[in-house]
Amino acid sequence: MASFKIEGGHLLSGTIVPQGAKNEALQVVCASLLTSEEVVIRNIPDIRDVNNLIQLLRDIGVKVSKVADGFAFQASDLNLEYLQSDEFVHKCSQLRGSVLMIGPLLARMGKAIIAKPGGDKIGRRRLDTHFLGFKMLGARFRHLEERNVYEIGSRRLKGTYMLLDEASVTGTANIIMAAVLAEGTTTIYNAACEPYIQQLCHMLNRMGANISGIGSNLLTIVGVSALHGTEHRLLPDMIEVGSFIGMAAMCGDGVRIKDVSLKDLGIIPDAFRRLGVKVETVGDDLFIPRQKHYVVDSFIDGTIMTLADAPWPGLTPDLLSVLIVVATQARGSVLFHQKMFESRLFFVDKLIDMGAQIILCDPHRAVVVGHDRKLTLRAQRMSSPDIRAGIALLIAAMSASGVSTISNIEQIDRGYQNIENRLNALGARIERIS
Repeated sequence: MASFKIEGGHLLSGTIVPQGAKNEALQVVCASLLTSEEVVIRNIPDIRDVNNLIQLLRDIGVKVSKVADGFAFQASDLNLEYLQSDEFVHKCSQLRGSVLMIGPLLARMGKAIIAKPGGDKIGRRRLDTHFLGFKMLGARFRHLEERNVYEIGSRRLKGTYMLLDEASVTGTANIIMAAVLAEGTTTIYNAACEPYIQQLCHMLNRMGANISGIGSNLLTIVGVSALHGTEHRLLPDMIEVGSFIGMAAMCGDGVRIKDVSLKDLGIIPDAFRRLGVKVETVGDDLFIPRQKHYVVDSFIDGTIMTLADAPWPGLTPDLLSVLIVVATQARGSVLFHQKMFESRLFFVDKLIDMGAQIILCDPHRAVVVGHDRKLTLRAQRMSSPDIRAGIALLIAAMSASGVSTISNIEQIDRGYQNIENRLNALGARIERIS
């Protein structure tokens, strides 16, 4: 298990380029299973979760080759016996992104094996939306008790109308990938409409799918008999862009975040502006100047600022942990309301140990009373509980007085590519210790 040793108090300056989007990569890499022809995907981030998924595709027989700035995938000869094996089930259970293989395998091969996937330990993350969608398309489930897995199958999926019980991003992606090869028309209402879902739909349309309503919560999919190959380029990772804004606000001396695809960031820059952070746009770049003080906005009626996560185009839950850290040094108070997950705020205990003034009201709400930089956070020994809390603790350690240690950084590696070297190039002092 590796750790980060962070010497806090060093200002960051310069330019940084965000990696390709992790969540989009997991979706479109799995979409390559829908055709026997070659699919080229560029700007793929070199991170643990994506690399493990690519290896899993290799294991089931997908031909994977390195190309300029990405990979080529060709699923022309899948190993159906391996798909039924205990080894495959075990590997799927270690990787949450593997759930996105179910829709493509069901659509093209007529069956899939389902194990409970791994991933962040951030409370209950149910998969009901996925399975209810597959069931409405005509799939049947069978519980294999001796292996504690589910087998799902259908001779031919059939299009239908469905109203999703929640706007699940991975659930929507999985159902879309199953429906593109279904017989007839599928209408998905209350669909997630994040930029990554839009990217997946555009890629599938280039492969020969017929999807309309892209960008809305009402998708119409006319099934086709087969898909062909294509090329696709990932968006910049919006969560990494937001993480860099937070770092620049806390310990920056003028940081430019280059080529962010501003139109796909939604309200992320404005969420930081509500905390008083100056976020300037220069073409498709963001520039965050050094600020000695940043003052939290209040609502028009003078009440305390509240930031809450919500499905797109609301504020992504993946950035609440970063925003909480930034708020610890703001002037003013903020109520954070984490609505979409059950245990994601528990990491604030570590910030409290560092000297932050935070009241954890319940598992979903926390009030942060900013120090206005009058009190610097203290260095601590910490452990990363998940990807997003891990990067938030790294930001806190970079701004703290003294030397901090963060263990279990494999969690951070799951979502952030070569993060210590990229930040050290801006002036940070982060050392990886094996």
